[in-house]
Amino acid sequence: MELVFSVTQETDGGYVAECLSHDIFTQGDDWGQLRGNVREAVDAFFFDQPKPDSIRLHLVRDEVLSAQ
Repeated sequence: MELVFSVTQETDGGYVAECLSHDIFTQGDDWGQLRGNVREAVDAFFFDQPKPDSIRLHLVRDEVLSAQ
């Protein structure tokens, strides 16, 4: 099983990650901290169940460009 997290960058520079298939949410001030926090959140969520084989972090970037 693979868990997929949708990751968005906050205006303050931090990141927020939301699992698309389970109720797992976390954040981090930088990418390295986010990765660690995601692993910790997944371990806590699956503490009494088999853990997923992999975790995918999908960075979502929303950018608006002027058409002019």
